[in-house]
Amino acid sequence: MRGDKFTKRAMEEGYLARSIFKIRNIQNRYHVIKKGNYVLDLGAAPGSWSQYVLEMGAHVDAVDVFKVKYGNWIKTDVLEDSIFDILERKYDVVLSDLAPRTTGIKHLDVERSIGLSQRALEIAKAKLKKRGNFVCKVFQGEDFKLFFEEMKENFIVVRSMRPMATRKRSREIYLIGLGKK
Repeated sequence: MRGDKFTKRAMEEGYLARSIFKIRNIQNRYHVIKKGNYVLDLGAAPGSWSQYVLEMGAHVDAVDVFKVKYGNWIKTDVLEDSIFDILERKYDVVLSDLAPRTTGIKHLDVERSIGLSQRALEIAKAKLKKRGNFVCKVFQGEDFKLFFEEMKENFIVVRSMRPMATRKRSREIYLIGLGKK
């Protein structure tokens, strides 16, 4: 199997993707997930974040158009308005590792990422319990500061983090919203 050290390590440890180390790094620093929490994982495929949530003793609804092996898989597109009806409960935590299909055109990729991040925040605002936590991947670029400010309007504490498993050439950063207002 080819890949970097995080990909190899994920496979050795029985995880589906290298992104496990991103959520683990975020969790170790901010403690966003607690045992018994109800977690919504947006853009869940292949499922390493959902796998990790279950290992932590939490419950997870894994939303993606592609099959997710762990948690309660909800096959739907986050951009469909029906998602608000499909998701019947309120959650303690909303995770979003949503990413656009990249084109290599930086401003277009950033714009698409911001759009997905805004959608994830819209879902979080509707489905997150008061004082709930939100983790969202976003590409840094032109509208990043605006999105960061919108996060600050909705959460008591907002932090940004670039987990150690993030590839050096990547423009992704994670925003962590603690305590939904």
